Amino acid sequence: MIIAVASGKGGTGKTTIATNLALSIPQAQYIDCDVEEPNGNLFLKAEIQQKEDVGVPLPHIDSALCTYCGICAKDCEFNALAVLKDRVMVFPELCHGCGVCSYVCPEKAISEGEKIIGVVERGVVPQEGEDLVFCQGVLNVGEPMSPPLIKKAKTYAEPTRTVIMDAPPGTSCPVIQTLNGADFCLLVTEPTPFGLNDLELAVGVVRQMKIPFGVIINRSDSGDQSVVEYCQRENIPLLMEIPLNRDLAFAYSKGIPYVTENSEAKDQFGQLLVAIHKELQV
Repeated sequence: MIIAVASGKGGTGKTTIATNLALSIPQAQYIDCDVEEPNGNLFLKAEIQQKEDVGVPLPHIDSALCTYCGICAKDCEFNALAVLKDRVMVFPELCHGCGVCSYVCPEKAISEGEKIIGVVERGVVPQEGEDLVFCQGVLNVGEPMSPPLIKKAKTYAEPTRTVIMDAPPGTSCPVIQTLNGADFCLLVTEPTPFGLNDLELAVGVVRQMKIPFGVIINRSDSGDQSVVEYCQRENIPLLMEIPLNRDLAFAYSKGIPYVTENSEAKDQFGQLLVAIHKELQV
C-alpha cells in the first residue's frame, strides 16, 4: 500500500507525521518526494548505500542540418526554443523534455542530450528487527522542474512494503506527481484560517484524483474549531489530532523522531495505519 502524506501549505508538520509513521509500522519504506527541500533524513539518519543521477532530455541542434524553418519553436508549448536567422537558441530552464521538437523537425536536425537535474539516494534506517527502507530525491539548486525527479524516486517503491511518501507542500505539479498512484492520502493541517483555506484546496485535489483521504490536525489545541467543523460538514474522516507537545517539539528541534523516545506515541502512529485500513474497507 502507498500512503502519501501531503499538506496544502508548508510548516504543518507533514514530515513529522511521515517519518514517525514510517518508524512505527512494520515493513515500511519512506520516500521523500519533497525533492526541493528533502528533510526527512534529518530525523531518520539513513545510511545511504546508493546514489543515482537523474537527468531529463534536452534538445541538441545540429547546425549543419538545420534550415531554421522555425517549426520546432512553433510547436514547443513551453517556449523553450527560439529560432533566429542563423541559429536556434535553447532555454534549458523552460524545456520539459517532451521531445516534440525532435519529433516535428523535418530535417532531423534535433537530437536529445541529457541534463542532470538531481540525484536519487537510497539506503536503510537501522532499527531493531527489520530496517526501514529509505529513498529520497535531491533536486539540484536552481533547477525549476522537480516532477521528473519525483517520478524517478517513486520507481523505487517496493510493492511488498507499506510505502510512506512525503509529498511537497502545496497543490501544484510536484504534489500531483507525488499523489499519482497513491492508495491513500493523509492531509496534515493546522486549526487556523490559513490551515483551513489550504486544506480545502488540498481536498479539492485529492477528490479530483479520486484518492481516498483523511485529515490529521497538528497543534490541535491551538487555533479554532473551523477545521473540525469543515471535516464534519464534508464527511471527511479526522484520523488523528496532535496537541501542542513540549516533548515532541524538543525532539523535533534536536532532529530526533518522537516515536523513538515515546512508546505510547509509537502505538498511536501504529493505530493510524489501522485507521487507514478501515477507511479503505468502507
